[in-house]
Amino acid sequence: MLQQIAPWFGYLASLLLIISLMVNNGLQFRWYNTLGCFAFIIYAVIIHAFPVLLTNAILLAINLFYLIRIYRKKENFDLLEFTGEEKMAQNFLAFYKKDIKDYFPHFNVPCIHGNLNFVVTRDLVIANIFSAVLSVNGDAEVLLNYTVEKYRDYKVGSFIFEKEKDYLVSKGIKRIVYKKGSNTKHEKFLKVMGFNKEPGGIFVKVL
Repeated sequence: MLQQIAPWFGYLASLLLIISLMVNNGLQFRWYNTLGCFAFIIYAVIIHAFPVLLTNAILLAINLFYLIRIYRKKENFDLLEFTGEEKMAQNFLAFYKKDIKDYFPHFNVPCIHGNLNFVVTRDLVIANIFSAVLSVNGDAEVLLNYTVEKYRDYKVGSFIFEKEKDYLVSKGIKRIVYKKGSNTKHEKFLKVMGFNKEPGGIFVKVL
């Protein structure tokens, strides 16, 4: 029985390793590579391929070492407000325009004026740009919450919605609202961040 299913572990391992080489996120690369090595280890044990077992056991150990290092790494996060007139913000929005459209197809640059706007930096590098319309009832309707692909490990989201919660509350915000969820990956992010999906496809997080 095991001999019959062994090839499937080999195919799965190969697929995971191929995917790991296609992603641009360092954390995702390590996880896909780790899972691929694990599948190859199972495959090697079943067919008694000890060279394959040894090689992937070593690679698995290397991947686990770097995963632990990534999760334990202390980074400096900061939040900086902007109005929309700043050249750096304009250049950032222009550079990532195409990817921003994939996540926020209804967003356009002029709509950020008069909003609550800020960027989040990780070790002095801009990782995220955020823009929300504030209402008198305490709702902050998010028009843009874009994170650069290499930083999509939920750390930026945790920084904004957890560590900087007092900052958001100081702006009179009671709820963070997404009225237009259009990207499944971003919807997954919202669920991880504790947003609830309400009727009409609206995502809401109460502070």
